[in-house]
Amino acid sequence: MKIGELARQSGLSVHTIRYYEKIGLLPYASRDLSSQRDYDASILSWIAFLRRLKTTGMPIRDMLRYAALRERGSGTEAERRALLKAHRDRVRAQVTELQASLLALDAKIAGYAAPQETSQQTCQERIDDAAHSGRGREPARARQARAR
Repeated sequence: MKIGELARQSGLSVHTIRYYEKIGLLPYASRDLSSQRDYDASILSWIAFLRRLKTTGMPIRDMLRYAALRERGSGTEAERRALLKAHRDRVRAQVTELQASLLALDAKIAGYAAPQETSQQTCQERIDDAAHSGRGREPARARQARAR
């Protein structure tokens, strides 16, 4: 598949694909007779995995290390596993921190909602009390506009 089609299917821009190829995250594509890149469809799963790593905040240097180990093939599984486990631990810690932050936000939002609801109820209770007691406030009178 051509680079434009790969970009469309992977969700990466053509520029990003070229950049990833240049730095070694993607293997160099074979070229067709007109020297255009011709990618095998199997690269889509690798790109999807790279996107997951990026989404979870893996630094490019670690992604490059993983890609180099993957390129070397058999015998690098333990190193790849260790790299992914360390990253997973960082992601879990970040998720825990985000969950704690979300709870703090929820508490703050609830704190702002409670006084508003209480003041609305109090206001409504005062209106009801005034209506039942016949002691409602008279409407404020508008001031006469002065001539200038």
